[in-house]
Amino acid sequence: MDGGAFVTNLLAAGIARGTPLLFASTGEILAERAGVLNLGIEGMMLVGAMAGFAAAHATGNPWLGLGAAAAAAGLVSLVHAFVTVTLKADQVVSGLCLMFLGAGIASVAGAPLVELRESVARLPSFPVPLLRGVPFLGPVFFDQNVIVYAGFVLAPLAWLFVNRTRPGLRLRALGENPAALDTLGIGVTSRRYAYVFAGGCLAGVAGGSLSLAVTPGWIEGMTAGQGWIALGLVIFSRWDPLRAAAGAYLFGAIRRLPLDLQGIPGPFFKNPNLGYFLDMLPYLFTVLVLVVVATRRAARGGKGGAPASLGLPYTRGERE
Repeated sequence: MDGGAFVTNLLAAGIARGTPLLFASTGEILAERAGVLNLGIEGMMLVGAMAGFAAAHATGNPWLGLGAAAAAAGLVSLVHAFVTVTLKADQVVSGLCLMFLGAGIASVAGAPLVELRESVARLPSFPVPLLRGVPFLGPVFFDQNVIVYAGFVLAPLAWLFVNRTRPGLRLRALGENPAALDTLGIGVTSRRYAYVFAGGCLAGVAGGSLSLAVTPGWIEGMTAGQGWIALGLVIFSRWDPLRAAAGAYLFGAIRRLPLDLQGIPGPFFKNPNLGYFLDMLPYLFTVLVLVVVATRRAARGGKGGAPASLGLPYTRGERE
């Protein structure tokens, strides 16, 4: 394989692998912009992957499977919303519990699905006419699965919603100063529930895109830590959907790199010990990114772009 084909294949596969991260990180950005931290992305993605795969098997329709993935993870996220918004419990503890709850549900309910890999309908892939023929850009961006094209649309729409619409302005205020919204008669509790649910649905779509498109099939723990990478992307992007999309595709390419390097001839790339190191790269890169972001945040006096009320429960009448 020549260098140009190697780069093209790596980037195309990286975009596909980064799409679940894009959906998950965008959903978390919405929830955190509303002031609710949810560390349970990994569990919600697992529930979505399992539910989507099960529904697609039962109905023969991958679109119904994707809808089931979003609904299942969204319902699970409401547990977190109830515990943190209504009961005002610690958001970190609740999110970690949600992660374990989701992983347990997916493991138990998904056990009979492991052997069904080849018998379940998948989301379709198709090239975009005309654009597919553009040199380099065509094979990278326009010969993908339909869920990848949905990701291309989601990121700019989420950015426009957050930064250029009245509901987006209220969302930003919800995470910065919920008391101000409350004084205007805008419901803080209902909106925090809505955005946590929306974040859960997008995490479910992320999981469903894994089991129905990117790596079709269901196995226990198939997300392999991608929920945590999505959390890192939220911080890396400074709560900006477009930056999160760019980071998601970058991490997707890094995740794909170890597999593509195995196709390069020579004993160096066939060394199994090198393979273990390369598999570690996405997670090592996540840690390095968080260190850099934390360092820059400290240099700015602790201002890193996080919503001021993130992680803080809101009680009417109390000063923030």
